[in-house]
Amino acid sequence: MTAMPRIAPETRADESANDRLKKAFDSWLWNSVILATVAHFAVFAFSPELTAEDLGATSSVLTTVELPPVLDIPEPPQPIARPARPVIAAVDMAEDVTIEPNRWRDYPVDALPPPPDQLTTEVPPERPFFPYDVAPRVQNVEDVLRSLKREYPNTLRQAGIGGTVSVLFYIDGEGRVQDTRIAHSSGHAALDEAALAVSAIYRFSPALNRDRAVPVWVSIPIIFEVR
Repeated sequence: MTAMPRIAPETRADESANDRLKKAFDSWLWNSVILATVAHFAVFAFSPELTAEDLGATSSVLTTVELPPVLDIPEPPQPIARPARPVIAAVDMAEDVTIEPNRWRDYPVDALPPPPDQLTTEVPPERPFFPYDVAPRVQNVEDVLRSLKREYPNTLRQAGIGGTVSVLFYIDGEGRVQDTRIAHSSGHAALDEAALAVSAIYRFSPALNRDRAVPVWVSIPIIFEVR
């Protein structure tokens, strides 16, 4: 028996182009990798050096801002109720209503004392004045009010005549009244005398200059009015 001659793969007549491409694939792949590597090294070796441009940008510091608190908006108020209609009450009233008779005729204007001239009294120089931080206060207001009612001249009260008398009080370092004088007259001598009588009732706390009690002059209006 004779042996058949063996044909090499690359010389086979029935080998297709696809088969030849598969056989040459490895060589083409490695050759492509080598060429790509050489091309990359050539580009990095011969390309010019690139530098980034300085744009000169500056950074700013951010600050935190506190948000305002949430406002609690109250509920709207309730609508106002419509007012009730007025009702006229039935009141029994006597038909013979009389007005109490007045006593103006018992005190005619001609019988009143004439008003004096306006008087003004300056602060006397014989009693020194000291500055103060705390003013003196009246300690017996109720006694002064009772004295006003008591000393008000009845003739002037019934006639409806009143007035204001400005009285100067000299108060020592212990709160005691050492002197009283009329600074501005009311225009009626009887009211001025009554104001001096009322001024004798006053009791004060001492005035203070820082922490020291000092004597001072103070002006207090004494008012007589018909109520």
